[in-house]
Amino acid sequence: MLVKNWMSRPVVTIESNQSMQEAIHLLKTHRIGRLPVLEKGKLVGIVTDRDLKRASASDATTLEIHELMYLMSKIQIKDIMSRKVISVPADFTIEETAEVLLSNNISGVPVLDAQQILVGIITHTDLFKVILSLTGIGKRGIQFAFELEDRPGSIMEVAQVIRSFGGRMSSILTTYEHAPQGFRHVYIRAFDLNRKDVAELKRQLKEKAKIMYIVDHRENNREILI
Repeated sequence: MLVKNWMSRPVVTIESNQSMQEAIHLLKTHRIGRLPVLEKGKLVGIVTDRDLKRASASDATTLEIHELMYLMSKIQIKDIMSRKVISVPADFTIEETAEVLLSNNISGVPVLDAQQILVGIITHTDLFKVILSLTGIGKRGIQFAFELEDRPGSIMEVAQVIRSFGGRMSSILTTYEHAPQGFRHVYIRAFDLNRKDVAELKRQLKEKAKIMYIVDHRENNREILI
């Protein structure tokens, strides 16, 4: 999954010679937390709501409100913006982008095309949307978590049992993280299952694999087995 398919656009931007007051207005109007800063169409910086709060905090307690508003109208964005801009290319994967955000402890980055032109912005909120899409939680099905042997066909075995009960799978996720040597953790979310059949389904699944938990998102039932 590529950034270009999940980024937010068009991007709300600000020019480097615009005022701090204009930046605050843009953030509030569009309900966003950051503004890429442009000069002649080129990305030269970024300003966040945190930058704006930091810039005005020292004077806020000593100035009258009209004096503070005047001050903010005179401070230019180029004086308070961050010039070291962390960005990602449009053809980055979502996973690569999440790694960039995490390693730099930031919540969003501008997205540039091959010509280094600003084409979008992607934030942790966009990444959350990807997670929801990948897991299929919106269908409010049942998620089964397994500890499976790391061998060909192990996922198919449990998937066929779920299908035999009429289950349709909206997602299958697998990882080796925290799994014992020779095993992997597999998470299958299925819907269209008859809740009356779940007990028998669980019994048959236990014959094929170790079940870690079963969570029914529609009924909000949770059975933690290991």
